[in-house]
Amino acid sequence: MEKITAAITAIGGYVPEDVLTNEMLEKMVDTNDEWIYTRTGIKERRILKDPNKGSSFLGIEAAKDLIRKTGLDPKEIDLVILATATPDMPVALTGPYVASQIGAVNAFSFDLQAACSSFLFGVSVAAKYIESGRYKKVLLVGADKMSSIIDYTDRATCIIFGDGGGAALFEPNYEGLGVQDELLRSDGIGRNYLYIKAGGSLCPTTAETVANKDHFVFQDGKTVFKYAVTGMADIAEELIKRNGLTSNEVQWLTPHQANKRIIDATAERMGLPAEKVMLNIHKYGNTTSATIILALNDYENQLKKGDNIVLVAFGGGFTWGAIYLKWAYDGALYHK
Repeated sequence: MEKITAAITAIGGYVPEDVLTNEMLEKMVDTNDEWIYTRTGIKERRILKDPNKGSSFLGIEAAKDLIRKTGLDPKEIDLVILATATPDMPVALTGPYVASQIGAVNAFSFDLQAACSSFLFGVSVAAKYIESGRYKKVLLVGADKMSSIIDYTDRATCIIFGDGGGAALFEPNYEGLGVQDELLRSDGIGRNYLYIKAGGSLCPTTAETVANKDHFVFQDGKTVFKYAVTGMADIAEELIKRNGLTSNEVQWLTPHQANKRIIDATAERMGLPAEKVMLNIHKYGNTTSATIILALNDYENQLKKGDNIVLVAFGGGFTWGAIYLKWAYDGALYHK
């Protein structure tokens, strides 16, 4: 029996039209463009302002973009995985709604949450379903409306995050392309440094928690930065060494877009020049579950069949990891 590998065969992306620039933030909190850019690499981010639209909208639009580009019949999709840290609502999963709205009526669906590593972990899960031989088309969607959980009077967090969505289709491959290897990690110490205090079973919602702004993201920036730099750089280096890859043999690094200094440190550890690093944090900020797929989408026309690509991420919890894949198609086909 031929070995089945799980390959990404199509991608799509979506960001809202409304732009929140550093100059606009200067009027909202005590900060400035130079301070934000030198510390994060961010110039602007996109915001979904419609109060009646949540992360599902971002995911639906990203999936529709993929469907438009490829002519995919949604009825052929077997599974829709929604990677998100900001589901539309508790209990009622967002993934099944996304699946229904795009016409994936024959798919089952669920949500996957691993903070900023959600899409990366989702790649691992999607690959396993394909490699089992039972499923032929798995759609992985990463979408987050981070503006819904950000306090725009807190300059430590409001400068970082934006809203966006992306989608990737996984299918069986018999040429040895697709997902090759992975290293995934987690450490529960992370719940002390990056979290939303209220709204879960440990601290249910009350009038007091709302008044105290306990439903917004809190981040101990210095500690998270230290763990993220070490985690992303170490895991990416370990993965390429384990697979006998030299820096010359890696065509692209696709990092989670959290902070340009973290991205630079990871690339340096891998011995990769800037031109091999996918970077769009300046345009979108940190879109959490959408950053990796939005980067792939932005660079799709440069991707070639057989390219060695390393995906790497770090998220709250803590969660982190790296995945090595061989790209399965010439991206320029969708950009004629």
